[in-house]
Amino acid sequence: QVQLVESGGGLVQPGGSLRLSCAGSGIDSSFYGMGWYRQGRGTQRDLVATITSGNEITYADSAKGRFTISGDFAKNTIHLHMDSLKSEDTAVYYCNALLITGVRTMDYWGQGTQVTVSS
Repeated sequence: QVQLVESGGGLVQPGGSLRLSCAGSGIDSSFYGMGWYRQGRGTQRDLVATITSGNEITYADSAKGRFTISGDFAKNTIHLHMDSLKSEDTAVYYCNALLITGVRTMDYWGQGTQVTVSS
């Protein structure tokens, strides 16, 4: 069974920085990639950044140039370094893991960590 645990969220002022971390367990050889998604109050969950086991990286336009995703897959861990934070970055940030067996695609999610950007 796959489990993902996020940490590092909190309250920061506009222009500040945070580093989020996600520690995974129970991930087997079908692992394809991991990523960060976020969901504001009453909104859908949107992609922020993803990284594959082959180190292919994708960013949302809103994150590009400000956020950096990195991974240490030997430890099933990813990080998200966030700089120049804006009020619109306020959301619950969720860690995702994608596993593909060739027959089935499976998504797993962490519990989320709250990021609040406010003066």
